Amino acid sequence: MALEIFKIKGGTSLNGKVTVSGSKNAALPIIASTILSDGKSIIKSVPRLSDIEVLCSLMQSLGCKTNFQNDCVEIDSAVIDNPVGEYEIVRKMRASICILGPLLARCGRAQISMPGGCAIGYRPVDIHLRGLEAMGANIELKNGYIFAKAPSAGLKGANIFLGGAFGSSVLATANVLCAAVMAKGRTIIEYAACEPEITDLVDCLIKMGADIKGRGSPRLIIEGVKKLKPADHTVIPDRIEAGTFMASALATKGALEIQNCRCEDMMAVVDKLREMGAKMQCKKNSCLVAFDSKINPVDITTLPYPGFPTDLQAQFMIALALAKGNSVITEKIFPDRFMHVPELNRMGANLRKEGQSIIISGVKKLTAAPVMASDLRASAALVIAAIAAAGETIINRIYHIDRGYEKIETKLNAVGAKIQRLDV
Repeated sequence: MALEIFKIKGGTSLNGKVTVSGSKNAALPIIASTILSDGKSIIKSVPRLSDIEVLCSLMQSLGCKTNFQNDCVEIDSAVIDNPVGEYEIVRKMRASICILGPLLARCGRAQISMPGGCAIGYRPVDIHLRGLEAMGANIELKNGYIFAKAPSAGLKGANIFLGGAFGSSVLATANVLCAAVMAKGRTIIEYAACEPEITDLVDCLIKMGADIKGRGSPRLIIEGVKKLKPADHTVIPDRIEAGTFMASALATKGALEIQNCRCEDMMAVVDKLREMGAKMQCKKNSCLVAFDSKINPVDITTLPYPGFPTDLQAQFMIALALAKGNSVITEKIFPDRFMHVPELNRMGANLRKEGQSIIISGVKKLTAAPVMASDLRASAALVIAAIAAAGETIINRIYHIDRGYEKIETKLNAVGAKIQRLDV
């Protein structure tokens, strides 16, 4: 397969309307949760992304039938005869681990390769395994695989604390939640992730017949049920894509009306944009973000929801690199998530790493340079930088961006960008 690059002619501002796709981070655990039923589920507003296609392939390898057309995924999980997540599929995407809890609940056993994904730092799966073990699962790690088996009487409810070294875990919460909905008795999850993507999963599971209380809170109370029915669910908008467009409007001194956007899911982001001097107008399902006269320097610390999301750290770094003054971004979720920094410095940014923080001294402009994407969100940051920079930038290894942004160059070109996707 030929590698692709982006060739971006910079020095343009982004203006107009852009529409946000459904949330990848919500769609993945929701699609995996359909394993819990034995019929045909329909999940709508699913973005056409390589990560979604990887999960569909993984579901097929388990025995499910999947059909992905337009923005709708149909999953027939009547038969699951191979509860194994093979290395060749799982290595492509860390979120593949989200099949572990549903398989354990449905089949009583699961064998999953240790997951791969973006190189953004150490991300252990011990929280997932600890939660499942609390419900009686026997877990072994052998030859690069997780072997999980429920007791003969089935999983049982338990009180489970899911806090980790860097706060709560979205995927661990999803796994334990999916296992608990069919466990015997009551499960209480303390320090559950509160992200909107988990709330969306809870909404879908309730539609399937699950008994869950505490929606949107760090304390979820689940009463196990014997059987779940298939799902018919529409995924929430992608708040990270929305935030990426917001940062793009500011960094390129433009104005974007962002449609299919829920500002209530991203108030920490909206607050920082206002502090940075952006003109903001939030409506029910859209948001207007416009550059005013300058970008103000601010300090940002990434935190679990409802704090500022780690997945927007790199994109906001571009806008702050063009601010008038000094800013600090501190990464509290993935302390090593700074592989984009040297690439941005190649484009004229003035960034210095100090422990878990980046000290940003604003510059008047960025300039084009050949750069290389290291992970999904770093790719988005480099695209923003290239649009804002003077000259023509080549971005290598853009396969990362296709994991999380649907038709990114089509959307951005429609509002003023000049992006070409080329084979090399």
